[in-house]
Amino acid sequence: MLVVDDSAYNRRTVADVFADAPDVEVVGKAADGEEALLLATLLKPDVITLDLEMPRMDGFTFLRILMAKQPTPVIVVSSYSQKENVFKALELGALDFVAKPDQRLAPGAGDIKDEILNKVRLVRAIRSNLFPNARKAGHGAPEGKVEAVPPAPLVLPPRYVVAIASSTGGPSALLEIFAKIPASTPAGFVIAQHMPDKFTRTFAQRIDRRGAVRVSEAQDGDALGAGIGFVCPGRQCMELVNGKGAELRLTVGPGRTGDRYVPSADRLLTSVAKSASRPIGVILTGMGDDGLAGARAIRAAGGMVVAESAETAVVYGMPGAVVREGLADKVLPLGQVAELLASFIP
Repeated sequence: MLVVDDSAYNRRTVADVFADAPDVEVVGKAADGEEALLLATLLKPDVITLDLEMPRMDGFTFLRILMAKQPTPVIVVSSYSQKENVFKALELGALDFVAKPDQRLAPGAGDIKDEILNKVRLVRAIRSNLFPNARKAGHGAPEGKVEAVPPAPLVLPPRYVVAIASSTGGPSALLEIFAKIPASTPAGFVIAQHMPDKFTRTFAQRIDRRGAVRVSEAQDGDALGAGIGFVCPGRQCMELVNGKGAELRLTVGPGRTGDRYVPSADRLLTSVAKSASRPIGVILTGMGDDGLAGARAIRAAGGMVVAESAETAVVYGMPGAVVREGLADKVLPLGQVAELLASFIP
């Protein structure tokens, strides 16, 4: 792997993460994008860890050139203060990110170091043929609303409720999907994306700017309506419940004992199966099997389950688990998932 960071201290700290890992070798270190491009060409690393703010050539320019000339799995290592930059990097083709509290990696940051090691091991197993089709900035709708959406005085009940589960690779996949969904959609959308809590609000705002659906980070008691979407806050779980009449509302709170993932896609999808008359579950890229129990509940309630195909899923764990259990009504590449939800032919 190749470590790219303008801080000599951070380069050494990240490299030290892999000193005792027999399955990972650090083949090079770079202090800026220009040096990183040269080393990537010469060394052809399996994985690159990348800082974004660097002299001479920043991480964004590096990503654009790398993905055009030599697509390679990239994990961004970024501070909490760079939330917008992280999502821009994901749109340019980075696969995942690790959040650090400050610009400088603390020597005792054991959890962060473990996360870097685990994510490097994960992305090494990803098929390289995904990268020529890396999801890049500018794909789909331009930044800003596709359609002008005047503030609605009333929340119209959704005809369908679409519950989406995603993890590694999910942010760029979700941006691609919501860029294609029109404001006139009869659906309401609820999203469980595995992501640190300090990033979910910024991510929801980015989805909101990308497309016509009004998307925000969920708060306890929010009403779900047609053309509205909510992202579950990090370190919280979200469920859909029936309110007065045809009203649908969200409950947001901490995870429970037994929740393997927080946010929990299983809890979200299961609640949608119970509360919505026409539930649709969408299982996108991600490691593990979060969403499997929820997909089973959606099917039992007579709803539809859509799984992203191995063709486009960055990590086929979550959708693959649903497909292997025979729970997917449709198995589609990401572009067709977006088209299905945009056209809304259940």
